[in-house]
Amino acid sequence: MSSSPQNQNQEPDREPGDKKDAAQEKGTEEVKEEKEEKEVKEEEKKEVKEVKKEEKDPAMGFIYNRRTGEFLGRTASSWGLILLFYLLFYGFLAAMFLLTMWVMLMTLDENVPQHQDRVPSPGLVIRPHAAEISYNRSDPTDSPTPYNDSRQEQNELCLVGELTLQEAEQQKKTCQFKRSVLQRCSGLADSSFGYRDGKPCVLLKMNRIIGLKPGGDPYINCTAKRATPLRMQYFPSDGRIDKMFFPYYGKKAHPDYVQPLVAVQLLLTQEDYDVDQTVECKVQGSDLQNNDDRDKFLGRVTFRVRVVQ
Repeated sequence: MSSSPQNQNQEPDREPGDKKDAAQEKGTEEVKEEKEEKEVKEEEKKEVKEVKKEEKDPAMGFIYNRRTGEFLGRTASSWGLILLFYLLFYGFLAAMFLLTMWVMLMTLDENVPQHQDRVPSPGLVIRPHAAEISYNRSDPTDSPTPYNDSRQEQNELCLVGELTLQEAEQQKKTCQFKRSVLQRCSGLADSSFGYRDGKPCVLLKMNRIIGLKPGGDPYINCTAKRATPLRMQYFPSDGRIDKMFFPYYGKKAHPDYVQPLVAVQLLLTQEDYDVDQTVECKVQGSDLQNNDDRDKFLGRVTFRVRVVQ
């Protein structure tokens, strides 16, 4: 049996309340869509404004970008990673530096320099400490200062002519050097050291070199650079430098060490006054160098004396 056309075309009746709810939902969705469209448009406007600001002032956009949150072209996480990397990198370099310094310090001796090959022989120095000694006999102000003998009383008596070896001792002893061995140049009998009489004394000593053990029998020899020889007298006799004052063990192990002195007195005559006298002194009688053309002070010294009448 077939149904009638009225039954086929008949639709279910809708209630008025359902139609009203559907209309309200549709209106709500339209309102939401309109709000979203407005928000999108506002955001686009803000972005356009910020872009325009950055175009006007690109420096401010580089320092801090509000759109991306970047500071100086990097985000916070990027800056954090970079700082962490450099912290680890420079921490590693500092640790390596401290390790190498510690290893180097462990190889050093606090009393002896690591390298001494550049100073094989000592130089000579004079007192008064001047390359040119010029004075008036009536006012001998350039004479040397008196030698401190009281300090020498505290030092030890050593074997003459023998090296004083003390490698096994922690605190090294110092040998006595009494200024009485300088006789007329000691300042005991003549406080002017011969300057008042026109016969000045010049004190010479070798520079300190740690561990130096001179061979032979070293002495000081002086010559005047002129046609006729100049009379001189040495104290101690023959200008000897006793080997008992060697070796020197350094400032820390050998705090009271004093170099031995040799005095040479220039026996000037009346004809030698008001004339420059050039004198050269050398260390001789040992294996110490005194003729190196590259170093004119190695094992020798040259000075000039002028006594005004």
